[in-house]
Amino acid sequence: MAASDTERAQQQLDEIEALSSIYGDDWCVVDEDEKIYCIKISDCLDQPKWTLCLQVILPPGYPTAEPPIYQLNAPWLRGQDYTELANSLEEIYIQNLGESILYLWVEKIREVLIEKAQSSDPEPDIKKTTEEVVEDDGDDFLLDYQPVQENQIKMLNYMTSESQEDEELPPIHHGNPITDRRSTFQAHLAPVVTTRQVKRVLDKLYENKKIASATHNIYAYRIYCEDKQTFLQDCEDDGETAAGGRLLHLMQILNVHNVLVVVSRWYGGILLGPDRFKHINNCARNVLME
Repeated sequence: MAASDTERAQQQLDEIEALSSIYGDDWCVVDEDEKIYCIKISDCLDQPKWTLCLQVILPPGYPTAEPPIYQLNAPWLRGQDYTELANSLEEIYIQNLGESILYLWVEKIREVLIEKAQSSDPEPDIKKTTEEVVEDDGDDFLLDYQPVQENQIKMLNYMTSESQEDEELPPIHHGNPITDRRSTFQAHLAPVVTTRQVKRVLDKLYENKKIASATHNIYAYRIYCEDKQTFLQDCEDDGETAAGGRLLHLMQILNVHNVLVVVSRWYGGILLGPDRFKHINNCARNVLME
């Protein structure tokens, strides 16, 4: 007999409770109502070299009738690496049809990361570390921050090598800041229809000394290309692991397009843990709703 919706909902609840107790701080609820969760997985606890964030959405039919929707976020995860890992996850799903599989997925990913750490792969080149990784260093780590805006802009320069003079600067709307334990979050929004406009808005924002000095400037954009009927979209964590992906995800759920959202975060010296993602999303949601 097929499982009822109530039974499925209960199975999901049990699984989430188990995962949250197994993985503790590495498990994070992005959006309770939408059933979106994120888990940080690394090759070892002490000094992880390889880290990856698995983001999942549990659809109503999971686990008996449909698989979780997932996204793998890591700066080094590209091409062949991504395909192989995605294939492994699909395989686990097929071998365990109808079962709760998130734990199996997480441990499979961890296995891949451990293999990477033990093989001769060079460590990923992480330009800037997120607050979570440097918890033990007390206050010193604030000095270690190097703004990476230049890198992001260089990256966009490649994408937008044509002259931008003909591209007018869209209006930029600044949302209300949210402050929690001395950290402040503020979202900025601009309508955009080309990557050149994205670049212009970012340039303009970084001209503002306060925004340029933020600990993180996380952004995501979605542009709908009418002729190809596809979305041109991208995101940037700016050192806040997986934050860009979550921001883009929020924009997908709200089905917004032709817009760039940037969330600036000024870190105040007190770790917020998963709450910081809630604030980033809330800032973005508010500015989008306005």
